Amino acid sequence: MTSITTVYNVTGMTCGHCEGSVSQEVSALAGVTSVKAVAATGLVTVTSTGPLDDEAVRAAVDEAGYELAGRV
Repeated sequence: MTSITTVYNVTGMTCGHCEGSVSQEVSALAGVTSVKAVAATGLVTVTSTGPLDDEAVRAAVDEAGYELAGRV
């Protein structure tokens, strides 16, 4: 199975708790196999089994309380 890695820029993350919140919400999306959020850079690396809908990712990040600035 081919996996796709997409990197997103998320604004507002400042600590490990922020990383966990974003990771938890994005991990719940269908097809997502791993999420690595780094508050220091604002980057969220998502690995999935197929292309993700940017609006679904945006909604998940919003649910966590942060803002998706876009893909890197």
